Amino acid sequence: EVTNAATGNGPILGASGETNVDLNITPKGTGRVILGAGAIQNLTEKATVSATAATGTINYDVRTQAVLYYTSNASGNFTVNIRGDGSTTLNNIMDTGESLTVAFLVTQGGTAYYNNAFQIDGSSVTPEWQGGSAPTAGNTNSIDVYTYTIFKTGDAAFTALAAQTQFA
Repeated sequence: EVTNAATGNGPILGASGETNVDLNITPKGTGRVILGAGAIQNLTEKATVSATAATGTINYDVRTQAVLYYTSNASGNFTVNIRGDGSTTLNNIMDTGESLTVAFLVTQGGTAYYNNAFQIDGSSVTPEWQGGSAPTAGNTNSIDVYTYTIFKTGDAAFTALAAQTQFA
């Protein structure tokens, strides 16, 4: 419902009815919800927790989550492929001049593995790694968190910044 406000205040867009009702704003297709200048408070991000072992090519769908957590021990080195989802490219959902940041949490056992290749929409991209060089190993008996900040610099052109952090 929309509630009028007193002079000098904006109207209120809110949910009504039962207690604890979400307010969903859904654009059509690849359209977006755009908020004007202002503050966003108490923001949460969608996370996926999966009893999966990192190995091979991992398709990271940004339309599904901002954080992806694999809870089973990694079983091989892996490639991370960032995309919109199985039917939408990242190129189609981002505009030039936009960025996004995602995190991939990889559980490691007694033998550790690492992210040895990176892709966007199935094409290889060489990230700029924190500290100046790509990791050459994972960290045993820990959770390795890979964060990727991706900047769209043109049509199907991206710059990626990456980091690997150990949590034990």
